[in-house]
Amino acid sequence: MPYYSTKTYGHNIGLSAVFRQPNADHSHCHLLHGYSLGFKFTFACEHLDNKNWAVDFGGLKPIKAWLEDSFDHKTAIDRADPHMDVFLDLEKKGLIDLRVFDGVGAEKFAYHAFKFADNLIKEKTGGRCWVHSVECSEHGANSAIYGL
Repeated sequence: MPYYSTKTYGHNIGLSAVFRQPNADHSHCHLLHGYSLGFKFTFACEHLDNKNWAVDFGGLKPIKAWLEDSFDHKTAIDRADPHMDVFLDLEKKGLIDLRVFDGVGAEKFAYHAFKFADNLIKEKTGGRCWVHSVECSEHGANSAIYGL
């Protein structure tokens, strides 16, 4: 049985991102809207390290830095957004801090965070640990999980 540990970056740290779902023409989600996103990372390993830890929480600063660079006061846009030219123009004018993703929304943000963190954790632990799942929450009522 694996060991699990978790690290949470809550809504209170201010990952205030705005995004839209360009294909959600049936709902208001096709409009720009934003949340102070929250993330919960679940790490797993079969064997603890010599300190009896799954992961060293002090070594997770690159995850927080990636989250801040990706979502802290950012406009996150799907690379396939049909209005990409508008967002690029807004960025050029200094009106937004644009981040372009291969898919946006809680499910895709959980996926992107998973990929970043899993590579980091496997590298830091020599493959002893991995990311089991990442949950991205828009607020207390909505979240999505990507994981094994």
